[in-house]
Amino acid sequence: MDFELSTMEILLISLGTSVGIQVVFSIAAVLLRTDLFTDLSYGMTFVIGSWLNLVLTENLTAITVLLTILITIWGIRLAGYLFIRIIVTGRDRRFDGIRENPVKFLIFWLFQGVSVWVILLPAQVVFLSNPSNSIPLISWIGAFVAFLGISIETVADQQKFTFKRKKPERWIDTGLWKFSRHPNYFGELLMWWGIFVLALPYHSGFAHLSILEPIWITILLLLITDIPTLEKRYDDKYGTDKAYQMYKDSTPLLIPSPK
Repeated sequence: MDFELSTMEILLISLGTSVGIQVVFSIAAVLLRTDLFTDLSYGMTFVIGSWLNLVLTENLTAITVLLTILITIWGIRLAGYLFIRIIVTGRDRRFDGIRENPVKFLIFWLFQGVSVWVILLPAQVVFLSNPSNSIPLISWIGAFVAFLGISIETVADQQKFTFKRKKPERWIDTGLWKFSRHPNYFGELLMWWGIFVLALPYHSGFAHLSILEPIWITILLLLITDIPTLEKRYDDKYGTDKAYQMYKDSTPLLIPSPK
């Protein structure tokens, strides 16, 4: 690059890109009346955002490459899995009653774009710093936690996808799902808390505000969108089934543990 962008300019470009991707895909989703793009755009926005930061900061070091690889693996894996799943299922029931209202649907997409940007804050701290080519021990620990989270989420998603193909009308209580009602989200939280730990050596000043990222995604998954929505759906569908009640009472909501 022939000129140097300021930190604020890079953050604003990153935010604009994240939101812009969502707007483009939301228009396509509304016009085509499809759920194909919703989760595909979510995972791919993380990938595009991380590579964009790498290019804009021109900060090619061991830690930024490691960070970009972790986010790319996570984003492509998630986007690919959810894209295949929606092709098989045909629709995403979370958007029933929303996709028919373009304004509400657009608000969801804008919310998703801003959330991606917030979740990427610790990664942006690393990209905007001046790291050496040596990777601190704490960053290796964070990378291990993130990779463990990717692995758990991948296994849990695959187990549920395979189970639901065979028994679509039953809840899954085998594999990792025997020890947690939402092991996939546990893996996702590990991924992003790991990224936060990875970025800790590069925190200074306002960069400490990136703690908002792991807190935000924890609140998002636990209290706002995914887990509350699924728990309500399962209660409505299986609430009168004694076997389901036994499973629910004996299995942790999120953090896996033995029966």
